Amino acid sequence: MKHLTISLMAMVISTGSFATESKPATQATIEANQSLYKTLPFDDVKDFERAQKGFIAKQDVVTITNDQGNVVWDLEEYKKFITQDAKAPDSVNPSLWRNAQLNVMNGLFKVTDGIYQVRGYDLTNITFVEGKTGWIVFDPLISQETAKAALDFINAELGERPVSAVIYSHSHIDHFGGVRGIVDEADVKAGKVQIIASHGFTEHAVSENVIAGNAMGRRAIYMYGALLPRNAQGGVNGGLGQTTSTGLATLIRPTLIIEKTGEEHSVDGVKMVFQYTPGSEAPTEINTWIPEKKALWMAENSTNTMHNILTLRGAQVRDALIWSSYLNETIEMWGDEVDVKFQSHHWPMWGQEEIVEYFKLQRDMYKYTHDQTVRLMNQGYIGSEISEMIEFPTEIEQNWSTRGYYGTLRHNSRAVYQRYMGWYSGNPSDLNNLPPTEAAIKYVQYMGGEASVIKQATADFSSGEYRWVAEVMKQVVFANPKSEQGKELLADAYEQLGYQAESGPWRSVYLQGAFELRNGTPSTGGTNTASPDIIKNMPPEMLFDYLAVRIIPEKAAGKNYTININFTDLDEQYTLYIENSVLNHTSVLSDEPDVSLTLTKEALDNVQLGEITLEQAIADGQIKLKGDQKVFGDFVGMLDTFNFWFNIVTP
Repeated sequence: MKHLTISLMAMVISTGSFATESKPATQATIEANQSLYKTLPFDDVKDFERAQKGFIAKQDVVTITNDQGNVVWDLEEYKKFITQDAKAPDSVNPSLWRNAQLNVMNGLFKVTDGIYQVRGYDLTNITFVEGKTGWIVFDPLISQETAKAALDFINAELGERPVSAVIYSHSHIDHFGGVRGIVDEADVKAGKVQIIASHGFTEHAVSENVIAGNAMGRRAIYMYGALLPRNAQGGVNGGLGQTTSTGLATLIRPTLIIEKTGEEHSVDGVKMVFQYTPGSEAPTEINTWIPEKKALWMAENSTNTMHNILTLRGAQVRDALIWSSYLNETIEMWGDEVDVKFQSHHWPMWGQEEIVEYFKLQRDMYKYTHDQTVRLMNQGYIGSEISEMIEFPTEIEQNWSTRGYYGTLRHNSRAVYQRYMGWYSGNPSDLNNLPPTEAAIKYVQYMGGEASVIKQATADFSSGEYRWVAEVMKQVVFANPKSEQGKELLADAYEQLGYQAESGPWRSVYLQGAFELRNGTPSTGGTNTASPDIIKNMPPEMLFDYLAVRIIPEKAAGKNYTININFTDLDEQYTLYIENSVLNHTSVLSDEPDVSLTLTKEALDNVQLGEITLEQAIADGQIKLKGDQKVFGDFVGMLDTFNFWFNIVTP
């Protein structure tokens, strides 16, 4: 059983630098970006006032390292060129630049009496609520190093307080990964610290990127611009925050599970009422109402941007309709009382009327995207056509909190289409169409050959037709991946599209694509393996499902094996069946296995984490085998390994 790695969406490492220098914005890009100053309400500066409201203190330098001295978070990379008085560079969409100026504001802020946030220490905000005996922490960031730095900072400014409770708002890693930086698990087990999450949290926290983790992790390099330099031609802003930290992600299991909306609990003396919103921004998620403060924690169900219905890294499509219904429920439950709303990204909002209007816009943004996509779908249009046709009404289009800094109307409408209709457009030509390389060879041939295509595309590039240049040059590159002219022109088109993008992830995707075309597919600096806490919280069933997708059918062909597995520490037994080139598992033990394994879950975890080899574990007795050991050896030999650095912009 080879070292199991799980590529998590936030676990991106060093920024690196371009081997080939970026090119400047073209005149067409400059004009496209400048036009936004005439169409968007840049004279509305309320968000800048909100982002600074309640400011208490900040640290002059926010560069956080791990125990080995490696930098895991460096806000200074952004602060050196994103300043509050600087106009957007030609190579950055002015709306995205505005969002970056807001997100780069860092420090300790008072939300309302007894509620504080530390912002700018990770992709996420960390929130501290004064309890009777200590801090109640909402969403302790991605990494234990950044969470610890934030706790140390607030304690230095407001006085030392222990952490008495942690609330995980939902199952994405940027909302729980730093927990061990602020909590000792021994205190949790002793009942000194309570950890609260919603139904299914641990399962979803561990499983989201297990099965498709390798592909998702590779695409996350594009979505988060992991390898882009931090400058006006590279990584500027991720939409929800600047970027992701790269320290150790941890996990401690919850001790209190929220099962339904309206559930009330006293958390370290603070009354809290929970709204359970499964299937919205995450598979399981909770908003929290603090009636004493008239304060409403919105998790990530409403942020100051349009969110993703489908992330560009890949995931299951979210339900825009149910998401909007939860926001309507929020209004009905607390809209008449709320004084302040705050969340895990961006800055708070104060004032009942403004908050309710904001919620309505957030609700209607998702509802409109859903309804109008489905309307056009039912008229026979496909996803790519709908994304060109659909437009927000003025009220949503001209509101900063509904701009597409993270999700976009274009790709969210395609996601709604996908949720209902799937990959097939309905056109018979798309039912069994050629894969990219085979199609590209024919396209280029039909278009008169590579030289002819490049000549025409160069003229179109000069006219600013970058989307079309990207489309046709993709054919050239897939037909001939050795075409240096083709790759360079395609990179140039991607670069200008990135410079024009309002969405942080869109910018990153285009610029990362340009980077790889110019410099080749990277081989290092990409993703971290899953942290020990993630591995240790994987139930055996999840591991077996993951092993099943690694079966190489040619190596399993004709094999019919039965393997019993006994976990002595869990008092659980399973049988694995390999037949028809498929691995199935069951908790009903076979009476006649070919081989039986007896081991602890800890021993299996150690093998997965690479702390010990399978052979060593067998040799020293951590794993005991009975029966035909060759069967188990054959099984291990059937398991595929995934190359993380597969090609994306080249075949």
